Amino acid sequence: MNLEELQREMAAAVMQPLTADESMQESDTIGRWQGRAMEEVASAFIRPNDRLTSFERLEIYNRQYWFRLQNAFAEDFPALHSVVGSSRFETLANAYLTAYPSRSFTLRNLGSHLHAWLSENPEYAGRRVALALDVIAVEWACIEAFDNAELAPLGSADAAAIGAESRLHLQPHLQLLALDYQADELVLGMHRNQKRESTEAGARQSDTGDEESAEPLRLSKRPTWLAIHRSDYSLYYRRLSRGEFLTLNALRRGLTLSEAIDAGFERSKVSISNRARLLQQWFASWAELGWICAPDSASDVQQR
Repeated sequence: MNLEELQREMAAAVMQPLTADESMQESDTIGRWQGRAMEEVASAFIRPNDRLTSFERLEIYNRQYWFRLQNAFAEDFPALHSVVGSSRFETLANAYLTAYPSRSFTLRNLGSHLHAWLSENPEYAGRRVALALDVIAVEWACIEAFDNAELAPLGSADAAAIGAESRLHLQPHLQLLALDYQADELVLGMHRNQKRESTEAGARQSDTGDEESAEPLRLSKRPTWLAIHRSDYSLYYRRLSRGEFLTLNALRRGLTLSEAIDAGFERSKVSISNRARLLQQWFASWAELGWICAPDSASDVQQR
């Protein structure tokens, strides 16, 4: 094998899903030689030593790869773990990571397909699939809000030039969510707990074992509109009214200011006079939070 072939063989071997008892598969399941004995695969590029066979040496890397992915996944989605329970979460994580293995240089992107995947495979979440999807949306939005760019906010001169046909640009780190549950409360509580536990030496397993957390049962269905944004390297949650969410979401889709306002108040019972008051409050809040970008900075990002 040349270097490229060796790297591809090693990657395929290391990324083999583990067995139920967390051992390496006896046969290749995802490589280009499916069905081939993994002992034969390992012998092709790993020498045995006086303590371990080629298979056993490769198994060390295979297990550590999966343990690292599982740990990173659990760190990103602690509230999902709480919703579905420990046993189901482990099964869900392994199935998802098998379907969508890491394809990036950073594990930050590990959960990027999780919401779509669980929507297509709801059986992995059990009876709480709707809540689980909302929790995933919030937890993934936290990752996006923390990492995405922060551009120069709209200046006073730009604000003065805004008209009905203006197209306003929102900060890339601003995440807008429409939820069936008030999942932000659950996620925020779990992340605070995770932060406390991360200060302890070593990993601590949940006292609840395989039992599902009682906390999610207290959440009843209630339409919730949410903004998650970043300021000074910290994340903040802000509940929105339906009209404010629809207006912001329309701006994000590239609609003009006039079109966005119409979208925000579609089928609304708010009077015309109250609409003007609400719009004034919303825009004052968005300006204070820096959610609207200066046109030049937004254009630079789009061109890149």
